[in-house]
Amino acid sequence: MRINCKGRLIDLDQPKIMGIVNTTPDSFYDGGQQDSMELILNKVRTHIEAGADIIDLGGYSTKPGANVVSQQEEINRTVPVIKALMLEFPDLVISIDTFRGQVAREAVAAGAAIINDVSGWELDPAMFAAIADLKVPYILMHMKGTPQTMQEKPQYENITLEVNRYFSTKINALKNAGVTDIILDPGFGFAKSLDHNYTLMAEMEVLGFGEFPLLVGISRKSMIYKLFDTTPAEALNGTSVLNLFVLQKGAKILRVHDVKEAKETLTIFQKLTGNVK
Repeated sequence: MRINCKGRLIDLDQPKIMGIVNTTPDSFYDGGQQDSMELILNKVRTHIEAGADIIDLGGYSTKPGANVVSQQEEINRTVPVIKALMLEFPDLVISIDTFRGQVAREAVAAGAAIINDVSGWELDPAMFAAIADLKVPYILMHMKGTPQTMQEKPQYENITLEVNRYFSTKINALKNAGVTDIILDPGFGFAKSLDHNYTLMAEMEVLGFGEFPLLVGISRKSMIYKLFDTTPAEALNGTSVLNLFVLQKGAKILRVHDVKEAKETLTIFQKLTGNVK
């Protein structure tokens, strides 16, 4: 359970916290909040001080029905930020949240060490070649359709089985291309109904065949706030509850907006299990 981030080994036997930083105006929770380099640097600094191990930087909102953004605009939103972060925090591990191959290439060249792709290279034909060439850790997420269409009546006969089949096919392709550091993301909230999400979460310990680390990103998502007819702003308590649950199910990375609370959840989990470092 180790990944090689540009020569730095990250031990995932101890779960890690990935702090979300969006440079988008339309992300579902924090869109438009980081609209200057100063605000972005402050946000990252806050995440680091709260205990983030990885920063996940995105320049294209993938919420249901999100607006389409040009490739150049996505690059403009992310690459200068990565360069600035590398100057300010040279030891920082940055994940680039993108489904586009050229964005991934430029982000890694600027200093990013992980590719976080919501599409399993389905949305950009250039992505797979970028993954194979760069050979940085790759986060493989399950999704059907596109961010614009994914929530149009998603259907499964057995969601856990279908997600595992998807992972199996994709993992074989990655291994054949020489990619060895693979992280699996079940894709909660992506092409899944409320019931699909909870069924998959209840059974997630069988995902990845016990071989690959699991990343879970449920921070403030609709699978929480729709249960209570509330909003993302009111979903922090539910996020913490589910983060503890998925840690018990074997999650190795928590992708979150609220790093301090996630770190506290992780500390409690480690105390309960006696797995404290």
